[in-house]
Amino acid sequence: MQKSAFAAGVCLVAAAIAVSGCTSSRFGTYPTQGQPAPLDPAPRGSVTSGQLPPPSQPGVDPNAQGQFPNAPGANGGMPGDPNATDSSIQEVATAQPVTREALVGAWKVTTAGSSCQMFMALTKWTGGFRAASRGCPGDAASVAAWDVQGQQVVLSDSNGNKVASLFASGAGAFNGQTTSGAAISLTR
Repeated sequence: MQKSAFAAGVCLVAAAIAVSGCTSSRFGTYPTQGQPAPLDPAPRGSVTSGQLPPPSQPGVDPNAQGQFPNAPGANGGMPGDPNATDSSIQEVATAQPVTREALVGAWKVTTAGSSCQMFMALTKWTGGFRAASRGCPGDAASVAAWDVQGQQVVLSDSNGNKVASLFASGAGAFNGQTTSGAAISLTR
C-alpha cells in the first residue's frame, strides 16, 4: 500500500509541475515596440456598371478602319508560303530550327482551358522520344512520345498516333493544335 501511495504522490507532483509549466510567464507577450503602425483600411467607393468602349490600339485613331493586325493567314498565305505578306507568317518561315535537345525537360502545357506539366526525354519510344504528362486534360493526357519533324514538334500517343502539332512561337514557347482541333501550347 505504501508503494501505491508513493506512486500516486509522484504522479500528483509530476502533474503539478506539468500544469505549472503551462502557466509560466517565461514566454511573455509578442514585442510591439518598433513595429510599424497598422495600415488604414482601403477606401470604399461605389461600383458602377456600363458598356466598355470598343478595343483600340494605343496611338491609333479609334475611328480608323483596320486598326488591328490581320490574323495569321489572313492575306491568303500559309506558313512557309513565299507569297505570304503577313509578318507573323514570315516569322514562322524564318524561325530558328527546332532541335530535340532544346525540347528536353519540363514544360507547362495549356490546353482545353487548363494547365498541366509535361516532361520530355531523349529516350527512344514509339513515335519518337519518351514524354510523360501529369494532370493534363483531353488529348494531352494521352501524350506518351514527341519528336521534331522539320519546324514542328509532334506529340504522339503510346501507339505512335499523332496527338498534336506545334510550331515555335517565341523563345521557350510553342503553339499548335491537337488532332481534335483544340489549341495547345508549351511554355517554359
